[in-house]
Amino acid sequence: MDYIFVGKIVNTHGIKGELRIKSDFKYKKDIFKTDLNLYIGEEKVSKKIKSYRVHKDYDMVVFDDVSSINDVLIYKGKNVYVKRDELNINGVLDEDLINMNVYSNGIFKGILTDILRSKAHDILVIENEGKKYLVPYIDEFVSNIDLKEKKIDIKEIEGLFNED
Repeated sequence: MDYIFVGKIVNTHGIKGELRIKSDFKYKKDIFKTDLNLYIGEEKVSKKIKSYRVHKDYDMVVFDDVSSINDVLIYKGKNVYVKRDELNINGVLDEDLINMNVYSNGIFKGILTDILRSKAHDILVIENEGKKYLVPYIDEFVSNIDLKEKKIDIKEIEGLFNED
């Protein structure tokens, strides 16, 4: 079974068993829905979402079988996952892009090793021969993603891959 990391339970909220989840998952609106399952911790304990709301920078969740804070204290500090086969999203998961080859005008530029989050847009971290290059993950730079060939084509501008 393939699980995708979506965030971490950082605390409880109130006395009725609401959990505060810190998540930067790209498709939150598709997974934090009533009656969908989340999987908690390394054991991947299945929990069905009873209610969801956003509070400040947190995703607030209450599970079906929870009625008090005592029911959820054991989950504090644990990671939250979804099953890949339960996802119904229109887009590419960041996890699928990691370790893909990156090309510009047919020339190999490196391997995508990480995706950084920023308020403006995500940033692709491309490594080649010990050097790291940062490329904005926006349409102006990323021209094609081929999941079958595990290949990303980018539009290069002067200075993007400074070889000096």
